[in-house]
Amino acid sequence: MSDDGRFAYSGLDRVLHEKARLGILTALVTQPDGLSFTDLARLCTLTDGNLSRHLDVLAEEGLVKVTKTFAGRRPLTTCALTAAGRRRFRAYIAELEQVVRDAAAADAAATEAPTPLPRPGLAGA
Repeated sequence: MSDDGRFAYSGLDRVLHEKARLGILTALVTQPDGLSFTDLARLCTLTDGNLSRHLDVLAEEGLVKVTKTFAGRRPLTTCALTAAGRRRFRAYIAELEQVVRDAAAADAAATEAPTPLPRPGLAGA
């Protein structure tokens, strides 16, 4: 059996794997109705410009929907995860969980105390 590619993790989506975008998606997955731009920026500790750029990338991929409306006379931008975004995020998290399982198993195997080999001729010594 070949182990070629065993640790390649092709499911680690480069679009989602970036730190700020991972934070954005994690915040949005907890809020089915979405979050205001201001709340999202605060939760992810991102500047408005930085958040805007990351939302552009996520929206281009169809992962988030950005809606601009008004609350009274003030503009309100709301960001929400799309159904496709939720599916892709779940697949990404499943891949991360596999990475954790593989790393834990490899670490456990590497740190197990080796079983001492019998020493012929010295049994009972």
